[in-house]
Amino acid sequence: MNKIQTSEVEQSLSRFTGWLEKFGETSYDHQSYFASDLGRSAKALYYKSPKLGTIAVAPMIFSEAFIPSARRLFWKPQRFPIADAHYAMGFAFLAQTYNHEACLKRAVHFLDVLKATRTPGCRHYCWGYPFNWETRTGTYKAGTPMITSVPYMYEAFRQVYQLDGDPQWREVMRSIAEHAYEDYDDFEVSANASTCTYSPGKEYTKGVVNANAYRAFLLTQAARDFSDDRYAKVAARNLNFVLESQNPNGSWYYSMDNVRDFVDHFHTCFVLKALAKIEQLTGSAQCSSAIQRGVEYYVKNLFDAGGLPKPFSKAPRLTVYRRELYDYAECINVCVLLQGRFPELDRILVLVLNDVLKRWQKSDGAFRARELLFGWDNVPMHRWAQSQMFRSLSFLVAKNRPAAQQNDPKEMLVLVSSRRNE
Repeated sequence: MNKIQTSEVEQSLSRFTGWLEKFGETSYDHQSYFASDLGRSAKALYYKSPKLGTIAVAPMIFSEAFIPSARRLFWKPQRFPIADAHYAMGFAFLAQTYNHEACLKRAVHFLDVLKATRTPGCRHYCWGYPFNWETRTGTYKAGTPMITSVPYMYEAFRQVYQLDGDPQWREVMRSIAEHAYEDYDDFEVSANASTCTYSPGKEYTKGVVNANAYRAFLLTQAARDFSDDRYAKVAARNLNFVLESQNPNGSWYYSMDNVRDFVDHFHTCFVLKALAKIEQLTGSAQCSSAIQRGVEYYVKNLFDAGGLPKPFSKAPRLTVYRRELYDYAECINVCVLLQGRFPELDRILVLVLNDVLKRWQKSDGAFRARELLFGWDNVPMHRWAQSQMFRSLSFLVAKNRPAAQQNDPKEMLVLVSSRRNE
């Protein structure tokens, strides 16, 4: 692809949006196997007693490895707020790129859905998973807010607000920012750094590196958007936790709890994305240095000999797949964010993009979910990771379309304003 030839990507996006229209906005999920009471009990037993638990989860693992379509026997299709946010952002990119009002309407639709599906009973706008999620540290009840989700919603509302200027989106942004600022606990780990919790009121969830990166970015952006130094002060301490957690080789463990010390692909991307966005906002030299070392580790350890994403630098457990759509989507995001700075990332972007378009997108327009040890998992799952791939490809087109064909966001604002006055 020349700098990046966008025509093939545009065709891919057109096919995908056609599929999405026909398929609908609910789907099964990676966690469908363990969302029921029975599935959660089996997973909880695995965490408590691995030997007995292995027997309990074996049917789910076997199904995922060999008959992934059988996940429908374990749970039901659902709507996923994190997917709705990604779809909103993807359509917003397309609306801006092509000055296309229909795409803006699709983006607004997903924001309306997000407003309607917020976690009930919370004073601020926030979201979580729509299922009960069993983890090593206990059960997250459906709707439990998570700092790894709400930044996507903030970005989605912000992106559409920049296009149509509707004040209701800014009100939601402010509410999300207040949620991120007020509702997560912080624990000091050094003179300059604090780690936040993954969810409100759950002290035992502190120390997750990507969670702190997410919050640091959201509050840094909100500090700029609302001229609120409260956000910036908290963001700085969470950012310093991320910077101090970087290993000498440039990697980040998933968590600093001395238990989940694995390094995987898309969580590494989450951290790099947050640092890149904060760097763009603040010009932080510390972020730049961390990105440099992080990218060096990333390209050497999280790609196979063919230059394609691999799930782990060293797998912490048995995996039933070779490659993951989520890794591809987040790889494209990182490569586009840092495009032109790291030649190796630019080379990887071309390889990954070619593989996505040639092998991962099916004839109906949807993307395969996983490349298994034998065959493919072709079950389309909005959260894992149809929406993320759609957003990343839309982002790529928005950033790489020839300059002469680019549209100013203000033109969309003028178009929408004129429609309102008709």
